[in-house]
Amino acid sequence: MAARKKSEEPSIDIDEVLTDEELKAAAGTDEPVEAEAKTANGPRTVVVAEDEAVNRMDLVAMLEDNGYEVVGQAANGEEAVELTRKYRPDVVCMDVKMPRMDGIAAAGIICDENIAPVVMLTAFSQTDLVKKATGAGAMAYVTKPYEESKLLPTLEVAMGRFAEINDLLDNVERSERKLKETTDQLRETEEKLKKAEDTLEERKLVDRAKGLLMDKADFSEQGAFRWIQKTSMDQRIPKKRLALAIIAKYGDPKPSDSDER
Repeated sequence: MAARKKSEEPSIDIDEVLTDEELKAAAGTDEPVEAEAKTANGPRTVVVAEDEAVNRMDLVAMLEDNGYEVVGQAANGEEAVELTRKYRPDVVCMDVKMPRMDGIAAAGIICDENIAPVVMLTAFSQTDLVKKATGAGAMAYVTKPYEESKLLPTLEVAMGRFAEINDLLDNVERSERKLKETTDQLRETEEKLKKAEDTLEERKLVDRAKGLLMDKADFSEQGAFRWIQKTSMDQRIPKKRLALAIIAKYGDPKPSDSDER
């Protein structure tokens, strides 16, 4: 199949996507970006997705010359997703126009799974492509031809944004977990309080019923308590219900309106 010819429309400036402060922060001082690409655990890892072999080779060479480790190279969006899932790189450089699955769709999958930040690469400068790329979750957008002075700081900014977002998500998750634990503890405390209140109410009713049995049926205190306890167990009647029945039978009737007058 003949290779597709990509549009050569005028490119947009990366400043449309990144602020001056972000570019300056990523670029740092006059030291080469290669030094920034190194970490305590080794170089930054990258998956490059570009269907045109020459462009892909040039991009890989640029990244490796600046201290990045290219762990995977994809010629279409499906391969890009597979390689990203496999290697979980620090960043993905994704061309927009690719066969089988375009870069925006692939970026959407990678971002939905929160695997790595995605920087979109394209020769196209239409505003709708920028919106689609950012809508899919891409952290930044760079147009061809790639320049080290803008591509490399953009990668650093994308990784920084990704780390900040994940830190925020971690904080939210921790807060939600803590809230759930607090809610569970509160529910448990409320249940214990309700049980204690029920127990106290039952005890008061049993004491009153015991007193009525002693007064009306000549039970001793111990005998009245044992009768209530045994009857409750034998008849499988809750003590509270049994006590209420005793109170209803032996308790003083409620005064009528005429009595009150």
